[in-house]
Amino acid sequence: MARYRTTIRTDLAPPDAFAYMADLRNFEHWDPGVSSSRLVAGGEPGAGAAYDVKANGVSLRYETLEHQPPVRTVVEAKTSLLRSYDVIEVTSTESGCEVAYDATLTLNGPLALADPILKLVFNRVGGRAAEGLRQALEGERIS
Repeated sequence: MARYRTTIRTDLAPPDAFAYMADLRNFEHWDPGVSSSRLVAGGEPGAGAAYDVKANGVSLRYETLEHQPPVRTVVEAKTSLLRSYDVIEVTSTESGCEVAYDATLTLNGPLALADPILKLVFNRVGGRAAEGLRQALEGERIS
């Protein structure tokens, strides 16, 4: 299992930051590993919404499992090879909010033996995505 967590402090109002993050079509704007992301079910971001995301050459179907505006959304993509489970939480601050992104990637079956390598790669990929997120939210990375 590989895990990457980051927190960005931004001057954006919590509802605005949440709306941006909960709409996975924005993945391609801040994550350099994502070449496309489109809403394919649900009509709008929220519980039951699904997105087809192409990331690093892999096609994934992310489904929104939990949607609690403006504080938390949880999305998951599962294939026969892997599971991606992402939790996004927005916490109000005096001047805006903090956006915490917690992504866990698990390889299935025999591929799980490659977890130590995956952790190294995922940290590098996560670092680039965190920088893109910091820029998109016009904020400061605090973790």
